[in-house]
Amino acid sequence: MDTHDQFGGRGTALRLLAAAGAAALTLTVGLVTPLNPAPQQAEAKDGKKVLTVAVAQSVDSLSPFLAQRLVSTSLHRLTYEYLTNYSAKDNSAIAGLATKWEPSADKLTWTYTIRDNSKWSDGEQATAEDAAWTFNKMMTDEGAATANGSFVANFKKVTAPSPTELVIELKKPQATMAALDVPIVPKHVWEKVGDFSKFNNDKDFPVVGNGPFILTGYKADSYVRLEPNKSFWRGTPKFDELVFKYYKDGDAAVAALQKGEVSFVSGLTPAQSAALRGEENVTVNDAPGRRFYALATNPGAQAKDGKKFGDGHESLLDQRVRKALFMAVDRKTVIDKVFQGHAAEGEGYIPPRFSTYYWKPTGSQKIAYDPDRAARLLDEAGYRKNGDGKRVGKNGRPITYRVLCHATDPQDKAVGQYLEEWWGELGIGVTLDCRDNVSDPWLAGEYDLAFDGWSVNPDPDFVLSIHTCAALPATPKDIGATDNFICDKKYDDLYEQQLAEYDPAKRAELIKRMESRLYDTGYMNVMAYPNAVEAYRTDHIASITTMPEAAGNIYGQDGYWSWWSATPAAGESSDDSSQTGVIIGIVAGVVVLAGLGVFLARRHHATVEDRE
Repeated sequence: MDTHDQFGGRGTALRLLAAAGAAALTLTVGLVTPLNPAPQQAEAKDGKKVLTVAVAQSVDSLSPFLAQRLVSTSLHRLTYEYLTNYSAKDNSAIAGLATKWEPSADKLTWTYTIRDNSKWSDGEQATAEDAAWTFNKMMTDEGAATANGSFVANFKKVTAPSPTELVIELKKPQATMAALDVPIVPKHVWEKVGDFSKFNNDKDFPVVGNGPFILTGYKADSYVRLEPNKSFWRGTPKFDELVFKYYKDGDAAVAALQKGEVSFVSGLTPAQSAALRGEENVTVNDAPGRRFYALATNPGAQAKDGKKFGDGHESLLDQRVRKALFMAVDRKTVIDKVFQGHAAEGEGYIPPRFSTYYWKPTGSQKIAYDPDRAARLLDEAGYRKNGDGKRVGKNGRPITYRVLCHATDPQDKAVGQYLEEWWGELGIGVTLDCRDNVSDPWLAGEYDLAFDGWSVNPDPDFVLSIHTCAALPATPKDIGATDNFICDKKYDDLYEQQLAEYDPAKRAELIKRMESRLYDTGYMNVMAYPNAVEAYRTDHIASITTMPEAAGNIYGQDGYWSWWSATPAAGESSDDSSQTGVIIGIVAGVVVLAGLGVFLARRHHATVEDRE
C-alpha cells in the first residue's frame, strides 16, 4: 500500500511483485541532469529549484483506479487527497479531504464532513459529490475496483446530501473507516472515462488533482514531472518542481550523490551505504522499515470460478513440502550476509515496526532452520532421492523449481544463490528466473516460487485482504487483487471478524490469529524485515519531514509529508558534515521531525513494493 508495499500500493499481484523490486530510489535537487534536455535547460537558466526523485521502478499506471506499484501510489498521494491522512508523528488518523468523521450508534452509517477549502487544480471546488462518485464508481465498475476494491466491498450505499457532507452506509461494521486509502478524483473529469480497466490517465496534462502537487508531464519508463499546487489548502510546497526519474542502475545514482548531482538516494545496498558513510555533506539514515521480504510459493493458481491455471509444480500443493523448503532457509544468514545487518529476521507477516499487530511464532510452531528435518519431511511426503541424489516428483523426473526474481534487485539474486546451495543439499534444483517484468508470469501462475514483498500501512487491512478468496481473479483471464492465489476458509473467517471489530485490542488479537494461520499454511516464508536505508546531501536539503517521528523514512510514506515539506538549502555545500538537514518545527500542524529515519518502500504495496 503504500501497502498498497499500496510495496501499498495496490491490490494486485502486479503491485506485489513490483514491491520487492522497488529498491533503489534517488532524489536530486537543484540544477539537475535534464530529463527532457531543452525544457530542463531553460528551467536551469530560470534558476528553478528542482527536486528529482530517481526511482528503480517504472510507473504501471497514472490512474488511481489501476495503480499498484509503490512509485505510482506515491504519486497519487501527492496529486489527490484521501478522506483522511496519517499523522507524521504517530501514524494516527488525521484530517484529509474530510475534517471529521462520525459513526452512527450501530456503526453502520458513517458521516464525513468534507472541507470547503479544497479546490481542484482547474479551479473547481472539491466536494462530497466527488468522493461519493469515486466510491460508487468502484462499487459498480469492476475495472474501477482493480486497485482498491477491497475498501468498498462492504459498502451498501454512498451519498452526498450536501457539498460538505458524505454519508457511507455499510452492510456490516467496518473498522477501517478512518483508513480508507483511496484517492478521491474529480467527478467532472473522470465521468467522461469509458473503460476504466484500460484508461491510464497519461495523455492529457496537467492532470486535474487537489493534492500538494499537480502532475504536468510523463514519459513511460523515463520520468514523471510535477509542480506545486499553489492553491493546496495545507500550503504550497517549497520546491519549484518535483521530478520522478527512472533509474535502472542504483550505483549510478549513488555516484551522482557523491558528485553532488543528486541530493537523495533510497534503497541503498549495504555496500552503497558503507561507501557513503563519512562522505562530506552526506548523511546515511538506517531505520526499521515498513516492508517485509518473503519467498512465496505458487499454491495452485485459481480463479473465483474454480478454474485452475498456470503451471506451478504439483509438489508445492503439499504443505509438508512447503514447510521443508522453508526449514532449509537460514534466515540468520540472509540477515548477516545479504542484508549485512540492515534488517531484522523475518517471522510473522507484519513488521515489528507496527507493534500493535506484530506477531511471532513460539515453541514448536516456529519453522526453525533444520535441513535434516527438512529432508525427512520430503521423504515422508514421497519425494525421495534417486540414485543420483536428486529428489524426484510423482512423474519420476528430478525436481527443479523456477524462482521468479527481479533483475534489478541484488538481494533477490544473492538470496537465490543461497537457495541453490541450501535446496541443492536437499536434492532439489533451483532455476532463478530474473526478469525486468515479473508481473506477466506471476499473473499467469507460471512460476513455482517468487520473491515477494509488501509495504504495510498503519492499518494492515489491505495487505491482509490480498490473501482472501475474494481477492482471486473472477476468471483465469482477469486480474484479481490477490497476492499469490491463496484461498483458505479459516483465514477468510478471521478476516471478516477483524474487519467488523471496532475494539482495538480485540481486533489486534484477531489479526495476529490471521498471521498465525498464514504462517502455518506455509504459502509464504517471511525471511526479513529490511531496514529503510537512505542517504542525502545536507547542502541540498535544508529540512524535510520524516515519518514516523522516531526512526522514520523519507520516501514511501503513508502521506505526502516529505516532498510537501522539503525546503531547499539556502547556500551551496555546508562545512558541517554532522548536520542532519532535518529540523524540529511545526508546519501547518504537522511535526517536522528532528533526526533521520527511513521508511523503506508500498505498496502496495509493494510496495514495494515495492508494491506499496
